[in-house]
Amino acid sequence: MYWSSGNYEAFARPRKPERADRASAWFVGSGLASLAGAAFLVRDAQVPGERITILERLRLPGGALDGIKEPEKGFVVRGGRELEDHMECLWDLFRSVPSLEVEGASVLDEFYWLNKDDPNFSLQRVTEQRGRDARTDGLFALSDRAQKDLVRIFLATREELEGKRIDEVFGRDFLDSNFWLYWRTMFAFEEWHGALEMKLYLHRFVHHVGGLPDLSALKFTKYNQYESMVLPLTRWLMDQGVTFRFETEVTDIDFDLAPGRKRATRIHWTEAGRPGGVELGEDDLVFTTIGSLTENSDNGDQHTPARLNEGPAPAWDLWRRIAAKDPEFGRPEVFCGNIAQSKWESATVTTLDPRIPRYIQQVAKRDPFSGGVVTGGIVTARDSSWLLSWTVNRQPHFKQQPADQVVVWLYSLFVDRPGDFVRKPMAECTGEEITQEWLYHLGVPEAEIPELAAGAARCVPVMMPYVTSFFLPRKAGDRPQVVPDGAVNFAFIGQFAETGRDCIFTTEYSVRTGMEAAYRLLDVERGVPEVFNSTYDVRKLLAATSRLRDGAELNLPGPEFLRKRLLHRVEATEVGALLEEFGLIDEGR
Repeated sequence: MYWSSGNYEAFARPRKPERADRASAWFVGSGLASLAGAAFLVRDAQVPGERITILERLRLPGGALDGIKEPEKGFVVRGGRELEDHMECLWDLFRSVPSLEVEGASVLDEFYWLNKDDPNFSLQRVTEQRGRDARTDGLFALSDRAQKDLVRIFLATREELEGKRIDEVFGRDFLDSNFWLYWRTMFAFEEWHGALEMKLYLHRFVHHVGGLPDLSALKFTKYNQYESMVLPLTRWLMDQGVTFRFETEVTDIDFDLAPGRKRATRIHWTEAGRPGGVELGEDDLVFTTIGSLTENSDNGDQHTPARLNEGPAPAWDLWRRIAAKDPEFGRPEVFCGNIAQSKWESATVTTLDPRIPRYIQQVAKRDPFSGGVVTGGIVTARDSSWLLSWTVNRQPHFKQQPADQVVVWLYSLFVDRPGDFVRKPMAECTGEEITQEWLYHLGVPEAEIPELAAGAARCVPVMMPYVTSFFLPRKAGDRPQVVPDGAVNFAFIGQFAETGRDCIFTTEYSVRTGMEAAYRLLDVERGVPEVFNSTYDVRKLLAATSRLRDGAELNLPGPEFLRKRLLHRVEATEVGALLEEFGLIDEGR
């Protein structure tokens, strides 16, 4: 396997690998990494679909990419997916998956046309004082010291940041800036999360720095992530003959571990309460999703708080058993051993009549029933004790959603702090109480809040113990390589496998690990698309520099006559033209 970029590799069709007709593949878990890996085996490795089996403990595929209507509770999404142009592996996948919405189109075609016709951007990203514009005015408000912190972290080595927290490497100036407010609420970073992940995100998305204040960097699907992404991919895989075995919990994997050669020999599972499994031969491949950000999620309802489930966690227990067999299989306790710092809570609110949508329109400045972009991404209530953020995507968000209802998703980073209206931590609140707190920050008159929360909406809260576990401080080796050294027939995939310089908590990362695993184990003669190279593009770096400085010109040190002489020399060069283009020097100077 190798990395590649450019049309030559992107449009190439690989020849059938030598092992393709003999190989059988087993995928543990049916999250996006497994679905993608199976698709790449079929499309690029040309393994017959009938020789691929996906084992899933739950009754539905998709993992964290969910979206469902629960009987008696209502619509539920645990989270949303923020997408962008340069998710190279994701779009490589979905160019081959037929759309369920548009005849003759792929999922990528459908998505591309949707976002061309209805581009995403926010008209009010931050509020305060109960729904009023916080007047951040698109500015990052980074002091010179805060800018230096950013540059220092950007230039630091990975090793320098291993095991360190964000608040250990950034000063208060940075943590009090608009930049950090935009960043932490968009990506769900806490101050105690790993500085290494912060650095990787800076490199990965430096080309989108200018789009952070109004979220114009983002693109969204037409419906929720399950119906727009998981369902068409799953149907395509089934059409290719791939077998899905639901309610089948993989409990362990055996390995033959010899110097320089490692081979998976047996998968153990429990199906319908009965133990089972399969012996793995030389041409049997196993792709295991390790860990889970949504493991032990608990749904409350309108009158019941979501419960923090700290009990047995099957996905983490499986990784623990596997990791105990070889140091190269990772250290799961680094990620699943601190629930207090990896949990947060989200909620899905469904409005039942026109009263609440009127207040949504006042903040979003768009009609929520238009069918187009509404909030354009999350709106953050800056003065919320919970640091509450909420969003309304294009409606309907579910295909079966009534035309007069609006589905709202919200989450909070500080779930253990008392609210500003309900005076309780979000973690202890029912759906109705969470709705009250949101309505308070939406600007609904206080006297109307209780009745609207009770009769004009239905809310399903979800507590997720491990949802930001991959952001916890880590070191090299805590996550295993996708294909460990010496592995001949197995790979680790998903958010807790280590690959390249991409960053986690993205759909792209899951797809990338699935693609890398399939290409490595089958020796597919096509490159895995390289991560977008914006961090090496001087134009992207200069554009980001200009935006981080809120458009201020560069201040060159030294006496005035030296500064003028230097600028005069630079202005006549390509460098000078670039500095002028991005507003870092004044072309009329």
